[in-house]
Amino acid sequence: MSDKVLIVEDEPKLASLLADYLRQAGFEPTILDHGDTVVEQVRKSPPDALLLDLMLPGKDGLTICRELREFSTVPILIVTARIEEVDRLLGLELGADDYICKPFSPREVVSRVKAVLRRARMTETAATGGVVLDEGRLEMQLDNKAVALTTVEFQLLRQLVSAPGRIFSRDQLMGGMYQDHRVVSDRTIDSHIKKLRRKLAETWPQYEFIHSVYGAGYRFEFDPASTAGNDSAAGQ
Repeated sequence: MSDKVLIVEDEPKLASLLADYLRQAGFEPTILDHGDTVVEQVRKSPPDALLLDLMLPGKDGLTICRELREFSTVPILIVTARIEEVDRLLGLELGADDYICKPFSPREVVSRVKAVLRRARMTETAATGGVVLDEGRLEMQLDNKAVALTTVEFQLLRQLVSAPGRIFSRDQLMGGMYQDHRVVSDRTIDSHIKKLRRKLAETWPQYEFIHSVYGAGYRFEFDPASTAGNDSAAGQ
């Protein structure tokens, strides 16, 4: 399955050129030309990497970067003609992974996208103990085994895995799973967590992946050297 790259660029010729080069390199590019649509697009269809122009109609690139980092760890490469040092530092401090100044070679952009994806996957694999989430198959993979998940289970697990060790409240998990802002109870999350834990335990009974934090929520933390122990709120 090809890596998806979201190109946010309001210059049609440049956006088309980048898309052509990325497509030739085996990526699946999508183009947006307005800043106001980016955050919603990433929520609905998370890309593997994001090429983000700073100067956009509607919401500017730095604001988009800040908002995305509230819920997503997607690798962000800022692309801009603004080369002032303050913009460079601000962009990276807001969570950008790389910074490419115009004019540039499209081949260089493709190389930088590949490099950022390699770094992101090395970091992710180390932080998750080798757990891999395959969105195309809706599977979690580990130790040459795989377990099939429902769409909701996969979204829930992906959000937890996106920040190993971080505690997600039930409200945050509901926000990540239901972008249509439907009203659901806290116990809906607890029910999904219970089913997800049971499914993972059937395949990997020796491991514990999802931990309850009493009164706070849930976190993903996995050490392949350890075995499953008592949960702090196993009944949740």
